[in-house]
Amino acid sequence: MTADLFDDTPSPYVTPEVIAPGAVLLRGFAREQAQALLQAVEQLIAAAPLRHLVVPGGHSMSVAMSNCGTLGWVSDRSGYRYSASDPLSGQPWPAMPACFAELALRAAAEAGFNGFKPNACLINRYQPGARLSLHQDRDEGELSAPIVSVSLGLPAVFLFGGTRRSDNPARYRLLHGDVAVWGGPSRLAYHGVAPLAEGDHPRLGRQRINLTFRRAV
Repeated sequence: MTADLFDDTPSPYVTPEVIAPGAVLLRGFAREQAQALLQAVEQLIAAAPLRHLVVPGGHSMSVAMSNCGTLGWVSDRSGYRYSASDPLSGQPWPAMPACFAELALRAAAEAGFNGFKPNACLINRYQPGARLSLHQDRDEGELSAPIVSVSLGLPAVFLFGGTRRSDNPARYRLLHGDVAVWGGPSRLAYHGVAPLAEGDHPRLGRQRINLTFRRAV
């Protein structure tokens, strides 16, 4: 790992950090926009509250989730899929804020993926102990588009492996304002988040917000 595990000071953005073919970390890339992003998140989850989705196996995810955009990722006992409406309300998901789409477009271009136009953004809230097991993002019909993932709040350990579940993942510490982008040969890489450690972020307290942008169809 190239980042110091014991240094929580966000770094100013300098240049992409390549972690695999087609996968980069943009350290501090979203720091200047963080306040605007978090204000938008507050409005979005007021309209579509965070919830702990049930996976096909029957247990609830430790990460609380919502969506914005024309499509939202959902899960229940019947499987994983994208839906144009919020299952809790039956209403369309809130529109994606302009600051979200603009950041995702710039980050993707910085990573070498020009013209990225996400139509889905997953809003994930991690509290201490929450984790995301290794998985592939393969529910999207547009696998030629990259994934853009923005970290806000408490530091997290990002796990990034290969295209086989058996591949041993590398560990990268993500700080407030860091952005990860992966696509091309790494588009189906297994990835996840280790259990979130205790902490107290100046803006978000005991939580981390992750925004994951995708082109779902």
